[in-house]
Amino acid sequence: MSANADWLARSQAAVWHPCTQMRHHAEQASPAHLPLVPIARGAGPWLYDFDGKRYLDGISSWWTNLFGHAEPRINAALRAQLETLEHVMLAGFTHRPVVELSERLSDLTGGTLGHAFYASDGASATEIALKMSFHYWRNVGRPEKAEFLCLAGSYHGETVGALAVTDVAIFKDAYAPLVRHAAHVLPSPDFRLAEAGETPADIARRAAAGLADWLEKNGERTAALIVEPLVQGAAGMAMYDPEYLRLARQLCDQHEVHLICDEIAVGCGRTGTFFAHEQADIRPDLICLSKGISGGYLPLSIVLCSDTIYNAFLDDSVARAFLHSHSYTGNPLACRAALATLDIFATDDTLTVNRRKAQKITAALAPLAAHPQVAHLRQRGMIAAFDVSTADPHFSRRFYRAALDAGALLRPIGNTVYLMPPYVVGDDEIALLGQVAGQALEIALR
Repeated sequence: MSANADWLARSQAAVWHPCTQMRHHAEQASPAHLPLVPIARGAGPWLYDFDGKRYLDGISSWWTNLFGHAEPRINAALRAQLETLEHVMLAGFTHRPVVELSERLSDLTGGTLGHAFYASDGASATEIALKMSFHYWRNVGRPEKAEFLCLAGSYHGETVGALAVTDVAIFKDAYAPLVRHAAHVLPSPDFRLAEAGETPADIARRAAAGLADWLEKNGERTAALIVEPLVQGAAGMAMYDPEYLRLARQLCDQHEVHLICDEIAVGCGRTGTFFAHEQADIRPDLICLSKGISGGYLPLSIVLCSDTIYNAFLDDSVARAFLHSHSYTGNPLACRAALATLDIFATDDTLTVNRRKAQKITAALAPLAAHPQVAHLRQRGMIAAFDVSTADPHFSRRFYRAALDAGALLRPIGNTVYLMPPYVVGDDEIALLGQVAGQALEIALR
């Protein structure tokens, strides 16, 4: 038995893997088979299994890894932090990494979002932002503002509160009885919805008109609009024009509604700017961060809020305080990993370097544009995607298996193939991702 086989058997016997029908891991003859890949180590953009095969991490390990696996500078920062302070509760205590990280994140918003609240994962950040908005309106004497808005195809996490603003049926339908006060779903500005002659900005304005109509009638009872700025990930990398964010900001201001930007997947440089919403020249009232903020090292999520929201919770009454918490809030190790990640952005001029790499990704995928079953080849910064026209319900699994066989981790969302590699990916590796995408596409469509 190979080392891989041993770890596979042990994992299937003991581990319940996420986002998976576990039977699909076990039944190799099934067209829905989802290979379970045991990973022994990582280095740069590569993952290595226990038998020595390597895989180019074309999706940054579920969009988390920014600067490669086992990045020496992040490793060194964590070693130093381990010798100083591994954890202390943030209730009634503070520490250097959480203070420094909060200050630096506020600086990245130009000081407009002055306080940071900490949790562990993206869904928790969504829950926190929704609760902050709801509680804010209650604290300022407007408890009727208790409803939320989200976009069609939106994904903001899978905890019960986050599901209320998630519009992906496969995650939500089974738990519908648990989800109270589900958000009103508004039209998406996804530019794949363009009618003849419409530009992406036209679609953005059409979607914003739907928001305007809703707020005109219901603004008095609406607490917040939550959006994934510029790219809706789980909707199949649905991309849209910044015009929607500009108009949404204006409408939210007009009707006194909070704008929450979920930057969990699209923040930290993925779209070409550190925060995706910067491309609309706006600032939200709340920002949700997770995934890449720790460089892909440790669970960490953060909600940044305006001083207006923060100040509404200051009172002698504990009931007016924000009483959300968990044991590892603001963990020093996770915060130190995030600080090291921000250091790399500064020292390596990452956003500038990524602009050149984004052009390489464009060139690597360009040959696929002529494929008769490929549509909507699109890109925003370091995120590129295309849709595949096929009625095969197992296309995504066929493509995934073919890509793994060729040595790359590329995991489609339904019929949407996408690339979101770590920022350390080199020119040859970008070219390889393009080649593997083309090869896997041909194999999956046979």
